[in-house]
Amino acid sequence: MSKIGIIAAMNEEMQQIKNVMSDITENIVYNLHFFEGNISGKECVLVECGIGKVNAARTTQILIDNYDIEYVVNIGTAGGVDTSLNVTDVVIGEKLAQHDFDITAFGREKGFITGVGKYVFSDEKLVKKCKEAMENIAQDNSYKVLIGTIASGDIFCTDRNMANEIQKEFGALCVEMEGAAIGQICMLDNVPFIVIRSISDSPNGNNNIDFDEYITIASKRCAEFLKELLK
Repeated sequence: MSKIGIIAAMNEEMQQIKNVMSDITENIVYNLHFFEGNISGKECVLVECGIGKVNAARTTQILIDNYDIEYVVNIGTAGGVDTSLNVTDVVIGEKLAQHDFDITAFGREKGFITGVGKYVFSDEKLVKKCKEAMENIAQDNSYKVLIGTIASGDIFCTDRNMANEIQKEFGALCVEMEGAAIGQICMLDNVPFIVIRSISDSPNGNNNIDFDEYITIASKRCAEFLKELLK
């Protein structure tokens, strides 16, 4: 039976997803701990990839190679770039870019990857399902859900100027460190994917304080949205 693959970067993010899973069993492959279980009546497999694009890409390929995956959900936290976003708001990645990939010396746009392009695109059906989930939770006015571009890079963005540059270049709503790499592997392997992020901090010089304070809340928010998405 096919399963929904769920990838989180950090233990704090993964634990909140485990909290909404039932009938959990564990399997270890190449030192990665895969947790199989059920969320909202759907068979899932959850794994923590670790921070950064290399870890994310490696884990995605191992997940796809070892399980019959219907689609992949990358879920976790991000730094807000769009100034309309508040901590614990949710962003659905309709398209994703690697903001630190640069072959402009060869006449390409920043973020352009040969054989991939500047962006990878989430599955249209999954984006539609996210919109439906948004409508179902619309009565909760404590946070908002936006759909747009997410930028990924191996940098924890703390500088407002850097954030502004990323927003200008890619039209990004938020920044994180894994989603676009996961999307690239899924695209190359013809596996549908979606990236869901809750805002844990913003580039304001105090990211570490915001991040430590809000990561658990933001992770819980993502897990709740995932549970609604899989209904």
